[in-house]
Amino acid sequence: MPRRKVHDLRHYSQSGDVFESRKSAEVDQIWGERKPFHGDDKPWDVRVDKVLVEPEDQVEKWVQSCCVLCSNGCAIDVAVKDGQVVGLRGREVDRINKGRLGPKGMYGWCSMKAEDRLKVPQIRNPETGELEPATWDEALGLMVKKAKELSDEYTPHSIAFYTSGQLYLEEYHTLALLGKAGFGTLHMDGNTRLCTATAAAAMRESFGCDGQPGSYTDFDHCDTLFMVGHNMAATQTVLWSRILDRLAGPNPPFLIVMDPRCTSVGHAALEHGGIHLPARVGTNLCLLNGILKILLDNEEFHDNDWIAKHTIGIDDLRATVKDYPLERVSEITGVDAELIKRAAEVIGRSKRHVSTCLQGVYQSNQATASACAVNNIHLVKGAIGKEGASVFQFNGQPTAQNNREAGCDGEFPGFRNPSNPAHMQELADRWNMRTLPHWGQPTHIMSLLKFIENGSVKMLWVSGTNPAVSLPELARIRRNLASKDLFVVAQDIFPNETTALADVVLPAAQWAEKTGCGTNVDRCVHLSHQAVKPPGEAWTDMKIFAEFANRMGFKDKDGNPLIPWTDDSEAAFNHWRMTSKGRPCDYSGMSYDKLTGGSGVQWPCNEEHPDGCERLYTDGKFPTTFETVESYGHDLFTGTVISPQQFKAMNPNGRAIIKACHYHPQEEFTSDEYPFRLITGRVVHQFHTRTKTGRSKELEDAAPDVFVQISDEDAEALGAKSGDMILVESACGSLEGPAKVGEIAKGDVFVPFHYGAADQDNNGGKNVRSRAANELTLSAWDFVSKQPTFKGGAVRIKKVDGVQIHSVSGQYKAEQDRAAVYKEKGATDHKKEDHHRHLEDLIGEFDAFSTAVLDKMVELGKIHSDEMELRLGLKLHHKLCSQAVDRMKPLVEKYGEDETQAKTDVKSLVEALFPTHRLGSKQYKVMLDFNGFQTLLSHLIGWLQILAPTLLTLHDEEANKIVLDAAHLFGQVRSWANDHNKVAAPQTLIVPVVMHPDPPH
Repeated sequence: MPRRKVHDLRHYSQSGDVFESRKSAEVDQIWGERKPFHGDDKPWDVRVDKVLVEPEDQVEKWVQSCCVLCSNGCAIDVAVKDGQVVGLRGREVDRINKGRLGPKGMYGWCSMKAEDRLKVPQIRNPETGELEPATWDEALGLMVKKAKELSDEYTPHSIAFYTSGQLYLEEYHTLALLGKAGFGTLHMDGNTRLCTATAAAAMRESFGCDGQPGSYTDFDHCDTLFMVGHNMAATQTVLWSRILDRLAGPNPPFLIVMDPRCTSVGHAALEHGGIHLPARVGTNLCLLNGILKILLDNEEFHDNDWIAKHTIGIDDLRATVKDYPLERVSEITGVDAELIKRAAEVIGRSKRHVSTCLQGVYQSNQATASACAVNNIHLVKGAIGKEGASVFQFNGQPTAQNNREAGCDGEFPGFRNPSNPAHMQELADRWNMRTLPHWGQPTHIMSLLKFIENGSVKMLWVSGTNPAVSLPELARIRRNLASKDLFVVAQDIFPNETTALADVVLPAAQWAEKTGCGTNVDRCVHLSHQAVKPPGEAWTDMKIFAEFANRMGFKDKDGNPLIPWTDDSEAAFNHWRMTSKGRPCDYSGMSYDKLTGGSGVQWPCNEEHPDGCERLYTDGKFPTTFETVESYGHDLFTGTVISPQQFKAMNPNGRAIIKACHYHPQEEFTSDEYPFRLITGRVVHQFHTRTKTGRSKELEDAAPDVFVQISDEDAEALGAKSGDMILVESACGSLEGPAKVGEIAKGDVFVPFHYGAADQDNNGGKNVRSRAANELTLSAWDFVSKQPTFKGGAVRIKKVDGVQIHSVSGQYKAEQDRAAVYKEKGATDHKKEDHHRHLEDLIGEFDAFSTAVLDKMVELGKIHSDEMELRLGLKLHHKLCSQAVDRMKPLVEKYGEDETQAKTDVKSLVEALFPTHRLGSKQYKVMLDFNGFQTLLSHLIGWLQILAPTLLTLHDEEANKIVLDAAHLFGQVRSWANDHNKVAAPQTLIVPVVMHPDPPH
């Protein structure tokens, strides 16, 4: 892996001059000069930021685009000369940034000109184990060959996709078609799982559907702003400048910041008379429940009429939060009780209240429950769908919203519900397919890793992301990516820690080298036009996906190409318009013409809203009817899925769902061995794993290295000062970095997650400092959103002299291991005889249990022959269930039954459930028998319930229906037996009787 090269903008200037409107990378210029305003009196003023390496009068053309270095969605114009990008400026007419740019936007574009771009495909040489240049035909040919072999031998579910939050909408849509319709696999996730999965989950739980309800203009009008785990100053710098201008203007909002660290956001709150709530890591839900208790205890602080008309669940919330008095909340969270009370009272009295959440919520303990608690604040106040009143579950990446909309990150296209057959059939019809996978939720990355480890996922296609730095427990990630049992495709713009472990590397085009749409946090869609051609032989991500699908021969049900475009982004967009029509994220009223020039457009955009829709839920109606809801939801405490029947019983019917949950401490807490709490996060000058920002000297000079932030007290105890090297260790690994002392609570340790090994000298991997934050993090995640819990891990720290790690680094060892695998002849060849499929085993379990159940029906009918209702009932059910078992026989013959594998010892189980000698009355013995019978039935039904989605996975819908019918019939028997026991129980258990020994069965 070559060392990353860094150049300042002067390197790309013919004259050596750089023309900047401001030095945005400098600390005092990050957010620019203030333009005070208040939205009720005047709009936010224009300020055009720009940077060029050529004089403006020499720019040949300006091309409309959008910044891709945070989720704010700043519109920009790209300057082009001689076919090269020579700078950019903010678009003054755009509603999002009104010409402004942050430091990443102003300087991150120089990666467009970096010399170390991936320019040709690469394939790992089977003789040397090294990556070598190849043609597109060779690279795609190898991928198609491998994918077809795996599909034929192990089904398409041996193939998985892991994508990004930085591609364009059209590219995600193409990828969704490839994965969901082409392969028919549910193994599709993206790095937005690490970033915004909880945002999507919380909005589905509370409002019935993904999609931010508010507009950025709400920040212009609000009187209170509650920022929960959201360091906007670092993550959305231009939006933060908007907040700073409000704070400097007339009638500034009252700012409340909830964060363990006192960041720039916390300082701004204190400087303007606001509140900083330094809650302990992992205690968000406790503090939010305490605030909700105060809101509900005071009649002036909530809107009973709005609650009654537009929500369900208020009684559960009241019953839950009564257990969170101020004293208890203060003790758990470490926040002064008077501060909590004051914050709650300010929120309660607010007429126009806005809340925001980001990683401090999403990557922490009880993430979805905490995000829903913030939603609850707005629902009990009725502060949603109104000017200056909304909640924002923020995104971190530029096109994370598109990833979710298109269905590449745990969702289905158009926010469709996979548990609703009508939704899935509608999507299949739109795509002209007979059926699409809908037997469960798409596989999240943490489950995918387990499938990779156990060998059932054998090909992983990574696009636009760098999991070898960004995923938790990096030692485990490297083992997986370097495994001989996994074929890895890495599609990216630069070499990085992940491409270094791949079998095939595909060079992709960057943002200004292609055309496509990106949607920001307030649903605003921007179109970026291609400004320059990609270097060398790099292709757009869309072209790569489409060309691969065509070479695989994927067709629709009429025999036409599944993906009828190759590199025509407008054709892909028009197909997406048709896909999204009628859904909450409706793009049907948009076009490339509408999106060209002027400002971005907010979805939904359709006949009802031809110019877009600024706010959702203005009428207090939510997409929570059974027919429209995107998900039936979960129990927030355990993550248990709510069934369609349970959701029907809840009957929200267009009302928002107030969901309550008790606080529970997170599992990995501090100990004597690891006494410090770990927090990971972003810094203002870098983005993710620095693929783009790490090639800008301006940004690298501002944030060149990882650091370890510790409190003044902890630094004094260590005898350390800022700049001293600190070793941080967890149960998973270690890193070293210079200390940054202050502005953090005692016992907490903050480490930015941007840094890896790619830009350090190789030197055979020796003396390379371990500095990736995810060397320390655990593979733990939220029960509902499945988002990894990066914050709150347990670590220990000590001051060290210089670099202490002198062994070969984990990254370079993984690269050596990957190369070594190839040198073993045939080591990467999958041999079918070495693998065992368990479908036949399960069918054997069904055969054994169905025989036992039918036999037991006959036996119980004889034992309790004097009970006419039971005898006749058992006889009738035996007839129906025998017919169901007979209908299953063709399925057994089709898939076979493996007699060599050990099955459950049904005989011993039956003996345990039905002992031969028991004391008790006749009725009590009937009850015991029927209880044992229900247990036996539950085993059988359990096998049938997991067999059904397996058959759907094999696209065997006829067999799936037979299995579901059988499960229904056996379920009826269980319900019948249970009903009998419930009716007989009071009399049998309460009234004393003479006991008799049980005759042998």
